[in-house]
Amino acid sequence: MRVINPATGRVVREVPDHDETYVRGALQRAARAFEDWRWTAFEDRAARMRAAEGVLRDRKDRYATLMVEEMGKTLPSAEAEVEKCAWVCEHYAEHAAAYLAPEAVPTDASRSLVRFDPLGPVLAVMPWNFPFWQVFRFAAPALMAGNVGLLKHASNVPGCALAIEEVFRDAGFPEGCFQTLLIPSSRVEAVLRDPVVRAVTLTGSDPAGRSVAAAAGRALKKTVLELGGSDPFVVLADADLDLALTTAVTARILNNGQSCIAAKRFIVEEPVADRFEADFTRRMEALRVGDPMDRATDLGPLAREDLLVELHDQVTRTVAAGARLLTGGRRLDRPGFFYAPTVLAGVEPGMAAHDEETFGPVAAVCRVRDADHAIALANRSAFGLGAAIFSRDTERALALAERVEAGSVFINGLVKSDPRLPFGGLKASGYGRELGVFGIREFVNVKTVWVR
Repeated sequence: MRVINPATGRVVREVPDHDETYVRGALQRAARAFEDWRWTAFEDRAARMRAAEGVLRDRKDRYATLMVEEMGKTLPSAEAEVEKCAWVCEHYAEHAAAYLAPEAVPTDASRSLVRFDPLGPVLAVMPWNFPFWQVFRFAAPALMAGNVGLLKHASNVPGCALAIEEVFRDAGFPEGCFQTLLIPSSRVEAVLRDPVVRAVTLTGSDPAGRSVAAAAGRALKKTVLELGGSDPFVVLADADLDLALTTAVTARILNNGQSCIAAKRFIVEEPVADRFEADFTRRMEALRVGDPMDRATDLGPLAREDLLVELHDQVTRTVAAGARLLTGGRRLDRPGFFYAPTVLAGVEPGMAAHDEETFGPVAAVCRVRDADHAIALANRSAFGLGAAIFSRDTERALALAERVEAGSVFINGLVKSDPRLPFGGLKASGYGRELGVFGIREFVNVKTVWVR
């Protein structure tokens, strides 16, 4: 696996894949670990999870620098990612026992209840864009539920993958409880088919999700998929426009624009559209693009060159279809994989920037007649991950939120994941939920117990 620093375009290191002997050994270790871990008391699991929280915070500088080097996120955002991973460990250490407590159900029996028992080893196929967070939001609830984890991470972040295994090992989790498999995507199905693996979770692209879900279906194994998004950011005429604009810029460039829940389609009601377009463009042009290790940098590089080429192709096709390029629309003339902050106006259904997921600092602005038109356009997408609505009339916005086809709707705020709330999507954005009580119950056997 070759690691290329996105800010320079230079190879940093090469990491060898794990061979079949290692993978077979890892599967055997996972099976043995589960037979013990599943019976470990919640308080003992929680003690180790709190230790993992401590390891993360103690090594925040090292892990953040590793993320910057391997995928190009800015240093402050990498530090925040480590802190968020510590938070999810803390959350499930505190709440897992209550989330999974047996529930009594009145029936004709003298006693009946529902238990939530662990399934076994869970394979996690994870992406590069949040190389620590995406893994920990799966691992913390899965391990606290009594499962064990096997991680197949993206090939461009092998250092992060090994560092995450290190966190759990150094936190005192038993051998085999969490293991990293350095394998290419072509070897995932063989691991998934192995009888040791009981379920699989994937965060990634629509094609990757379909492929893994098909393989899991053939093996009759439970799946959770968190796939792409083309999130709508609806700005109604009565919105606090300054708040909407400030949030819009952050929502589009967060993680250098490489987030499934980043706002991508900015749907603006006609009376405020001119001002929104002008101010949004000005604010995007004012962003400081540069070295992601420099704390003054607002926007770093894309993670890989092929992603930059694909993004530019989407912009080019959108403009050719009739959209207006207000700013950007080009690769920056410097080493690394930098793309100029870009705003497209007059974007409509049928254009690439509307219909496809744009992974990078490219914003598509769409004008609408009224709120009904805005919701109709928001839902006119193959995706359904997140959405935002900006309006001073929160009761009206709440009513509109009921009509939005998305896994989450944020009113007057940035769409984000939170350990306390379920996270996931529908349509081509996947199925199942992570985080909160719903997330920890995805990989359990919901068992009915009936007593006469």
